Amino acid sequence: MKAMKKTACESCANYVYDAEGDCMYCEIDLDEDEMQRFLSSQTYNCPYYDFYDEYKIVRKQN
Repeated sequence: MKAMKKTACESCANYVYDAEGDCMYCEIDLDEDEMQRFLSSQTYNCPYYDFYDEYKIVRKQN
């Protein structure tokens, strides 16, 4: 079995953990065309990508 390639999804703020399902998922509902592009391309540039920066709030406080 091939190792899965790390995608940008794993560093996105919209990619969250679901404790009930014990899995990660994207909170953004892609429409049919966006999902087709995402599934068929290794270099999909998601328009909803938001880099998860847990220290963003701390920097604003200083």
